[in-house]
Amino acid sequence: MKMISIVTPCYNEEDNIEEVYNRVKKVMQNELSNYHYEHIFIDNASTDNTVNILKKLASEDKNLKIIVNSRNFGHMRSPVYGMFQASGDAIISLVSDLQDPPEMIVDFVKEWEAGNDIVLGIKASSKENGLMFKIRETYYAILAKLSEIEIYKNYTGFGLYDKRVINAIEQLNDPYPFFRGMVSEVGYKVAKIPYDQPVRIKGVTKNNFYTLYDIGILGIINNSKVLLRLAVFLSVIIGLLSLGTGIWYLIEKLIYWDEMKMGIAPLVIGGSFAFSVLLFFVGVIGEYIGAIYTQVLNRPLVFEKERINFD
Repeated sequence: MKMISIVTPCYNEEDNIEEVYNRVKKVMQNELSNYHYEHIFIDNASTDNTVNILKKLASEDKNLKIIVNSRNFGHMRSPVYGMFQASGDAIISLVSDLQDPPEMIVDFVKEWEAGNDIVLGIKASSKENGLMFKIRETYYAILAKLSEIEIYKNYTGFGLYDKRVINAIEQLNDPYPFFRGMVSEVGYKVAKIPYDQPVRIKGVTKNNFYTLYDIGILGIINNSKVLLRLAVFLSVIIGLLSLGTGIWYLIEKLIYWDEMKMGIAPLVIGGSFAFSVLLFFVGVIGEYIGAIYTQVLNRPLVFEKERINFD
């Protein structure tokens, strides 16, 4: 019998984890009973009752496995580390807020058995804030244009991955992984299944402006050098415009020496514009340098505090 691993990252999700566990268990026992399975929860040092609930469930079900991190290692590192610990022939990433329907596991496995190495859940629509959905959609459209590899639109990581795909991603050895881009990087045969994303009913989202920015900028700098090259192009364009403006002012001054006054406004406006462009690209370069620094440090994805039922 083949093994299916379901990996669920969590942080302060005491309102949702038991339902996630029960729905996964129901699917595996009723519709995929011809497979062995393990359900791995990797907890990012929750401060609520999440870990206690998981331990209670794990004491009654050896299919439920727990990894508790020594501290909160963030939304990028912990989920990927959890997938690396899975022993299944196929690994499914499933978030703990119930916005990824566990019932889709059946469809994922069918596509996998049909010969696909990667099966992606693609959001056809979402009951989240409409503006946020449009912003995400626009971001992925821009990222797809900028990237040197294919980026899957409206894909958040929810999906099934053959074990060899996860092994290939692990070989990339990225200490701060942008998983969605890495899936594209390793290639393999891909199937897509559209779904309607439900709204979060219980608990509070852990995403904020910083986490969304972190994901957004990481996706760009990990998959594209366009911003760096844009700095070169803009510097040439602005330089030519500045040279042309300077020549025009010189000619005007020579012709209308007494009447024409230079004025301070063009200098202030031009200087402010040039300075803002400069600061923008200094920030871009800083992001790339920060990514290089992270790679050089090459720290482990997480440190574990404890693990349960892995024996």
